[in-house]
Amino acid sequence: MTKTLEKQFEAEVKRGTYQMIINGEPVKAKSGEIMEVFNPATGEKIAEVPKAGAKDVDSAVEAARNAFDYGKWKKYPVGKRARVLNKIASIMRSRFKELVEMEVINSGKTLSAAQGQVSQAIENFEFYAGAIVGHRGEVNNVPGRFFNYTQKEPVGVAAQIIPWNYPMMMAAWKIAPAIAVGCSVVLKPASLTPITAILLTEICHEAGVPEGVVNVVTGPGASIGSYLTEHEGVDKVAFTGETATGKDIMSKASQTLKRVTLELGGKSPNLVFPDTDMEAAVNGSVFGIFYNTGQSCEARSRLFVHEDIYDEFLEKFLNQTKQLVLGDPLSDKTHIGAIISQSQLNKIDQHVQDAVKEGATIVAGGEPIKVEGFENGYWYAPTVITNVTNDMKIAQEEVFGPVVVVMKFSDEKEAIKLGNDTNYGLAAAIWAKDQGLIKRVSDGLQAGVIMVNCPFSAMPGTPFGGYKQSGFGRELSIESLDLYTETKSILSYAGSKPLNPFNL
Repeated sequence: MTKTLEKQFEAEVKRGTYQMIINGEPVKAKSGEIMEVFNPATGEKIAEVPKAGAKDVDSAVEAARNAFDYGKWKKYPVGKRARVLNKIASIMRSRFKELVEMEVINSGKTLSAAQGQVSQAIENFEFYAGAIVGHRGEVNNVPGRFFNYTQKEPVGVAAQIIPWNYPMMMAAWKIAPAIAVGCSVVLKPASLTPITAILLTEICHEAGVPEGVVNVVTGPGASIGSYLTEHEGVDKVAFTGETATGKDIMSKASQTLKRVTLELGGKSPNLVFPDTDMEAAVNGSVFGIFYNTGQSCEARSRLFVHEDIYDEFLEKFLNQTKQLVLGDPLSDKTHIGAIISQSQLNKIDQHVQDAVKEGATIVAGGEPIKVEGFENGYWYAPTVITNVTNDMKIAQEEVFGPVVVVMKFSDEKEAIKLGNDTNYGLAAAIWAKDQGLIKRVSDGLQAGVIMVNCPFSAMPGTPFGGYKQSGFGRELSIESLDLYTETKSILSYAGSKPLNPFNL
């Protein structure tokens, strides 16, 4: 970390003011404008960050472009880049408590959720530090005295746009593979949750990433996110967020033929079969929807239960749901955190009320609530809805909150059909013991991630991404390295006689 960045960090801790980082230096927006950042659990202002405009994006892209075209990072031996990634992870571990607490305060998520997500962010850098060492080209079989090999080269400058639901983890998912292969990046965190992305950028510099390789700009996605997508100095766009925005990014990126990775929305099915371990299925299904307050792209928000065990399962599921604790996000006894904003709270409630108008029944929750000591925050009761058909809006549109719909199915074929009956295809869960059934259902589901008797959807080394309108490209795995590289083919002739194709 440069002395300037050290001074910035000391000042930030004292006054709650954060700056963007461009070319290794803290900078304000050229316009002087700022954005306020709030704690969703209390509604209180916690910080100010610059509100970047087009000129700030130009500066960040220029810094990244110069670092890539003329800098030394992509020329580092792979082992040296790997050591820097490991050092990033080491510094993050030493600042673990600080990073976790800031993630909780800025996003309203629970302490346990933030601890797991920051841990995975750390592990992500460690994973790519190892993975990059084995990322290489190939020697191919070609005829006669010809020789062909391929080599992997970084694609260039990557614009990375991340959402508010997993601020630090998403930043790590994006930054780690990109810089591992030698790219430079311009990171645009969500306007609601920019702080840990700034902290992570500081840590990258402290660990030895050269100036200009990792830059962070803060501002509205509708303006600077869009501008980044169209910028001629950007070679690749990686976006995680809602599907409508992903479509817009894909359209704009096509004008300059940028490479694009999109990790978008979901409406993931959770299938519970009659031979399941009931306790495990109930516990895993409660976690699958209410983890991270339901604000997760792969939340298992459509719960399909076999008709033979529906009543028993629903009773146990409701009992577990009603035991969930909403409260102080920094308490290790809290299960459900705050909703990110008043706007998102309103959207969630509108979805629920629309479901009731369509004929659905609320059997738990179904309304905003006040939490003692956090009355000015944004809270929504864990909500369970029945009497739903799969064609209702509540079963088809992403709610992005602690809301689950519960429906019946009669057999394996119907379970697969209902599971696939959506525009999305990010994830799906199966709860069963019959291994043949598990294999058949896994094969039949159109989803990028299948969870079998398991509530967890992602960990470093496992590919994460979706089918259909959930996007394309895989993150969190070795495949991600290919998304940030070009494959160059080198074909040479090794014969003793000169070639004369035209016989001249």
